Amino acid sequence: MSLAVVHTRAQEGVGAPPVTVEVHLSGGLPGTSIVGLPETAVKEARDRVRVAILNTRLEYPRQRVTVNLAPADLPKDGGRFDLPIALGIMAASGHVPRDALLRCEFLGELALSGELRPVSGVLPALLQAQSIGRQVVVPLANMAEAALVEDADVRVATSLLEVCAHLRGAAPLPRAQKGEAVAAPVSLADLADVRGQAQARRALEIAAAGAHHLLFVGPPGTGKTMLASRLPGLLPPLSDREALESCAVRSVAGQGVDVARWRERPFRAPHHTASAVALVGGGSVPRPGEISLAHHGVLFLDELTEFDRHVLDVLREPLETGRILISRAARRAEFPANFQLVAAMNPCACGYAGDPRGNCSCTPDQVQRYRARVSGPLLDRLDLQLEVPRVPLAELNAMTAAGEATASVAARVAAARALQLARAGKSNATLAASEVERDCPLQARERALLERAVDALGLSARAYHRLLRVARTIADLAQETQIGAVHMSEAIQYRRLERRG
Repeated sequence: MSLAVVHTRAQEGVGAPPVTVEVHLSGGLPGTSIVGLPETAVKEARDRVRVAILNTRLEYPRQRVTVNLAPADLPKDGGRFDLPIALGIMAASGHVPRDALLRCEFLGELALSGELRPVSGVLPALLQAQSIGRQVVVPLANMAEAALVEDADVRVATSLLEVCAHLRGAAPLPRAQKGEAVAAPVSLADLADVRGQAQARRALEIAAAGAHHLLFVGPPGTGKTMLASRLPGLLPPLSDREALESCAVRSVAGQGVDVARWRERPFRAPHHTASAVALVGGGSVPRPGEISLAHHGVLFLDELTEFDRHVLDVLREPLETGRILISRAARRAEFPANFQLVAAMNPCACGYAGDPRGNCSCTPDQVQRYRARVSGPLLDRLDLQLEVPRVPLAELNAMTAAGEATASVAARVAAARALQLARAGKSNATLAASEVERDCPLQARERALLERAVDALGLSARAYHRLLRVARTIADLAQETQIGAVHMSEAIQYRRLERRG
């Protein structure tokens, strides 16, 4: 029977749906046709595969070759199907044993010489193949990424000829091996470098402890960007599951995985000229955007008011749900987007509104229009909002005592996160409304204080729950089981931009 079946996987969002490559040889004029909803790159595989087989000194069948990629309604794109198509043709023509193909999955693009080139989206495919116990063969250039999946049977190859020898049992392929660990940890920016700004440092600590979204407002040069860049160093290290999820997004986006830094939380800082598609993802073939690349990490938007308002408003849904669904006419993909937003903006167009030196040249109407570039619904989703004033020159002196270092602050953050995980299994910022009522009970005094603040500031129901979450985080940092008036008062102080008048 001149029919061979090879297993591989497509790429759909951060998923890897299975694809069966069926190859049939029949009589008639020699030629190759590929069916099963292939995109242009897959259609061109017939030429790459034919030349690669010939250059491997194997015989290409002089028959009619039909390649079917099932399921037929799943779009296939990229060069990842080159290797399974080539193996299917060789198995159908008797050069490779068909039985050996059934227990393996194959991913790889072929060069005309028969060498294997790396492909994107290997990590999601490996995770899926591991769950059903199949061996996976990938190009050697994908080894660093493939070795991150522990207990998976992953083999690496440099050429089509090596894969054929492996399937015949002549020369088994080596397993993917993890790269050597770096001798010293990667150094992160230290919070001790920030002079002054005690309240901003405190807000940064609260944001790290509860995974809250944060907005800094202040004149140029007050350290807003410097503070934001210190946040990743305060966050707890990624768990194995979180690190693999974050790496899977980068793999799908075609970015390499640095084995020395794969456990670091991502820090993304797109320029304010970024489009909505660049931020949330999209394209004819949906790709992850900046919010997905910041999954389990930090998304920093500097000069927030310089972003297009439509671009900022597309963040509202993923800030609530932690994922983004991209729909196109023929494709749809879902990407994770559980990120922590940190933003910075000037108080007005000239940057000096509220400056005690009186340097601001903007009228009250101009200040209002400038701040209106950030919509109320987006502002409502930012848990901590505070002003970052100008630092006195005396505090910038090199002889001034440095602030608390990142290590000591990170220790308090880790202790607060441990309380949250023990209590609810998640950070305070991600508590549902019912969980907020359960984990954030208030006494009569604190309840009255919160109700007065909500009425005075005109806060929404969403902001009400966010105030409770922030107050719960402040209490956790103090290792208190009950939210007190001091915790609630501090949480209210971080809604600066929502004060009436």
